Amino acid sequence: MILIVAEHANGKLSKSAYELASAARGLKREGGVTALVLGSGVASVAASAALIADQVLVGDSAELAQYDAEVWSAAVAQIAAEGEAEVVLIAGSRSGREYSPRVAVKLDAPLLEDVMSLKDEGGVLHAEHYTFLTRVTERVEAKAPVVVVTVKAGAFAPAVPGTTAAEQFDVDLELPKRRLVVTGSTKEKTGRIALIEADIVVSGGRGVGTPEGFVQLVEGLADQLGAAVGATRAVVDAGWRPYSEQVGQTGKTVQPKAYIAVGISGAVQHLSGMNKSKCIVAINKDGDAPIFKIADYGIVGDVKEIVPAMIQELRK
Repeated sequence: MILIVAEHANGKLSKSAYELASAARGLKREGGVTALVLGSGVASVAASAALIADQVLVGDSAELAQYDAEVWSAAVAQIAAEGEAEVVLIAGSRSGREYSPRVAVKLDAPLLEDVMSLKDEGGVLHAEHYTFLTRVTERVEAKAPVVVVTVKAGAFAPAVPGTTAAEQFDVDLELPKRRLVVTGSTKEKTGRIALIEADIVVSGGRGVGTPEGFVQLVEGLADQLGAAVGATRAVVDAGWRPYSEQVGQTGKTVQPKAYIAVGISGAVQHLSGMNKSKCIVAINKDGDAPIFKIADYGIVGDVKEIVPAMIQELRK
């Protein structure tokens, strides 16, 4: 059995769950794919998970209303052990990276982290991930009764939901007592589509000149295209944009249908977060910028002249 832990938010299955299902199907192991849904009031999420898995295990409890690394790792390890899972797939999200090592320790299992490819050869899992600030692609393998894997966001194409729902089962979990209590949280207010969910992303770098230039050029173009807004680490570090918009090795990984890079030179750390986009359009005054090596379309020129012209044409 392959166990995938299905993340969700606001009553909807996250895109990462569909990507995990795709990765799991690619392994073609016996026993099928089992999705584990944890939370409180997750009936609708479980129904969606039933369309991408062979069976769904549901841990629906008030104790699971808030995420907690110790609680989640205990629940996942328990289900993996009871179901004799051979592979446990967890999203490479912030929470997934936090609790997956705990799961591996509890199962006495190897951990393959942030993988961008995964295949099974004779019972041995082979994977690839970036290392040395994404300058090196490292190949790793693991052979054990159970292997825990975190999957890099956007590394796999999302699975297409089926038309027949898999059977769902409620599970009884032995959860540890919480030692951490969340007393409050705040959410960034934005009317834009989420960065990792968007079909079109417009990203800006230091080449846009100023924070005001970012708003005028990047946001302006994104508004005309109905796109999400992304940024490079340099822009985020400068305080121009929030961390939630950062694309790259230390930010988000995106795989939209179209990625428009405005004033981005193309540092390897940024490229690792967007180089699997279906179509990449680069706009930069430096014709030798690294971004042009991976771009499908390149425009060499001043972004302060080119982008306003694009916005004007789109408005027509």
